[in-house]
Amino acid sequence: MRIAIIGGGYVGLVSGACFAEFGVSVAVVEADAAKRQMLLEGRIPIYEPGLDKLVADNAAAGRLTFPETLEVGIAEAEAIFIAVGTPTRRGDGHADLTYVYAAVEQVLKALDHPAVIVTKSTVPVGTGRTILEMARRLRPDLAVEVASNPEFLREGSAIPDFMRPDRVVVGAESERARAVLRQLYRPLYLIETPILFTGLETAELIKYAANGFLAMKITFINEMADLCEKVGADVNDVARGIGLDGRIGRKFLHAGPGFGGSCFPKDTLALMRIAEEAGAPSRLIQSVVAVNDHRKDGLAARVVAACGGDVAGKVIAVLGLAFKPETDDMRESPALPLVRGLVSRGAQIQAFDPEAMETARPLLPARVTLAADAAGALTGADALVLVTEWNEFRVLPPARLRELMRGDVVVDLRNVFDPAPLRAAGFTYTGIGRPLP
Repeated sequence: MRIAIIGGGYVGLVSGACFAEFGVSVAVVEADAAKRQMLLEGRIPIYEPGLDKLVADNAAAGRLTFPETLEVGIAEAEAIFIAVGTPTRRGDGHADLTYVYAAVEQVLKALDHPAVIVTKSTVPVGTGRTILEMARRLRPDLAVEVASNPEFLREGSAIPDFMRPDRVVVGAESERARAVLRQLYRPLYLIETPILFTGLETAELIKYAANGFLAMKITFINEMADLCEKVGADVNDVARGIGLDGRIGRKFLHAGPGFGGSCFPKDTLALMRIAEEAGAPSRLIQSVVAVNDHRKDGLAARVVAACGGDVAGKVIAVLGLAFKPETDDMRESPALPLVRGLVSRGAQIQAFDPEAMETARPLLPARVTLAADAAGALTGADALVLVTEWNEFRVLPPARLRELMRGDVVVDLRNVFDPAPLRAAGFTYTGIGRPLP
């Protein structure tokens, strides 16, 4: 079986490499010449554990290619996946579909055989129907079908998520489209992965509903953390207590600085706009967006309070810049408003992240010092703020912190440290939703 994927970014590259691992012949069409050249040379433009080897192995086997033109890429492809960006549209919060429709138009004009066009990008409800109308208008001479196949990949664990998913969702309204997608995902069917076939609009909404619900769980436990701080409860135990209820589940109940990344912020905004325009406004999602924005905006004030009310002239070590571990993605990272807020209050920032230094550099104020390692960020610091829970930060011993730091303030925005040893070593520890001694 042969398929093409338009867009060699995060979703397109991961999906292409994983489909190739299934034994499918995959052409990933990347319009950015510099990125394409990197891929041809075996260099991966994003950080995702295991992706470099997966791409290299399947490229060497001839199953994964990066053709120079779209025409070559889609030749003889039974399915053509659209995996280009859908960023938030400036001014109104809607998903910007400029790249999606441009890619579809290029595909339709170049296509010379029947095929199924599949949206892999996260697109608003009704996008598939619009693409179907484009196909009927631009290529009435060809049998072009349209399907929706939303991705549910978590950055940092995208390959396991693709290879062993909870489910596969396919929105398709013709038997031919369903047959092509069923054949493509046959390796997952053999391991009894649920494959849910729906209509186009339903599949598109499933993706938004899933991300909206997960973002709501994060926001809920963050609000419970604030309440815990007021009443002397422990949010970690609250999360365990409710997470053990099978109706609720344990995942996404980790209190922290608020959600970021490439999906939740833009998808909650888009879902909010979709619901408003449909005449069924989602007040829950509206609240999730507002509460999360407020939480991230208030992070600097939390650190200032832990430092006695003033950070002017103080050196603050910030460990972790990416929005989550095992990625270099800085999109909507809580570290950005935190660092900017501290710098605006006169603090000197020494920051380190194991993977996100290069992506973070142009996004941070010029006065921020990017250290070579965690020790460099901690050296001479008056306070430590842990933002991203990389494993190498979890194992920092209190004695090492005492050796490197000048001050004694630790602000743990992920609750990864054990407060008792830190306090025993003379540190003033502040977590999220954890009771004071």
